[in-house]
Amino acid sequence: MAILITGISELVTCDETLEGADQADRLGILHDAAVVVGAEFEDAPTTVQWVGAAADAPAADWSFDLGGQAVLPGFVDSHSHLVYAGDRSAEFAARMTGQPYDGGGIAVTMAATREASDPELRALLTARVDEMRSQGTTTVEIKSGYGLTLEEEVRALRLASEVTEETTFLGGHVVPPEFREDRGSYVDLVAGEMLQAAAPYARWIDVFCEPNSPHAFDGEEARRILLAGREAGLELRVHGNQLGHGPGVQLAVELGAASVDHCTYLSDADIDALAGSETVATLLPGVEFSTHSPYPDGRRLIDAGVEVAIATDCNPGTCNSSSMPLMIALAVREMGMTPAEAVRAATVVAARSLRRSDVGVVRVGARADLAVLSAPSYLHLPYRVGVPIAKTLQV
Repeated sequence: MAILITGISELVTCDETLEGADQADRLGILHDAAVVVGAEFEDAPTTVQWVGAAADAPAADWSFDLGGQAVLPGFVDSHSHLVYAGDRSAEFAARMTGQPYDGGGIAVTMAATREASDPELRALLTARVDEMRSQGTTTVEIKSGYGLTLEEEVRALRLASEVTEETTFLGGHVVPPEFREDRGSYVDLVAGEMLQAAAPYARWIDVFCEPNSPHAFDGEEARRILLAGREAGLELRVHGNQLGHGPGVQLAVELGAASVDHCTYLSDADIDALAGSETVATLLPGVEFSTHSPYPDGRRLIDAGVEVAIATDCNPGTCNSSSMPLMIALAVREMGMTPAEAVRAATVVAARSLRRSDVGVVRVGARADLAVLSAPSYLHLPYRVGVPIAKTLQV
């Protein structure tokens, strides 16, 4: 069945090849637009079948009018940690009074998550994904990393795979307390038996490469984990350069990782490496907001030619927010990005960080994952910060 969507005041396609679209900000904007979506057969994904001016719209089986609202690709949240139990609001309150973050609070979440049952974790996970979708997010990447035993990491990925195809094995999140005096054995476990058990449930492998934290992994430990993951058939992502200068960015580029995330502390050499690579720099402004840390310099990265994405990093410790509209506003207000750059970072470039071309864009053949704004333009995303104007368009 084909469905015609009309009454679109501004259609942000993020398709730089779309004829007749305004490409001044690389957003591929059409005004007074329409979209036809549909599925080829029952149970097939709904895809975009036609895009253009409303006056030229073809006939369809059914239609509805949005009454002058703006439409854009559904947000792609390419970095989240949603499989967890417990609460760390007291840690947040402590940071607001000056306590620094060093990654140690992850052990608190680990203990609560290990104690939770499958039904409890599934209910929490489903509620968090629903919360994201209610704010316009249509694709979400979900990491493990709060179990840190073979059984718990597999459980987290199995549950995550029920709600997304973008699942990431993060056994290399931190060294759990029981291995604190024997880091080598934990690296052996992550790169060996744990990885082999987790790989069937994961598309990606990630590691928290952060020598500035006593809980995370140095460059050589991270390299070993990533290479083992690649050997097991997983694609690479990296947490890097969050708490200080370190090897994470250079390692990600060297190994051809799809994305290196955080990128708060970067040298000129790091930026040059990113600019000459296919590795996306994914910035997580909600973390800096929630930890009183310096924001990454998005303007510097973009001006250097680096592909920049943004994501929530939704997690219980350093950013308990699922709002991509908030991340867009923070990117504009605090990281020097224009509204157009922030929207691209939350859609088509975020999709690129997942090596996806079927989401984050409104073009014929792409998934019909659309977000609608109760506003006439995408400019209202950073302009009306904190107001719930974005939602997933149900078709």
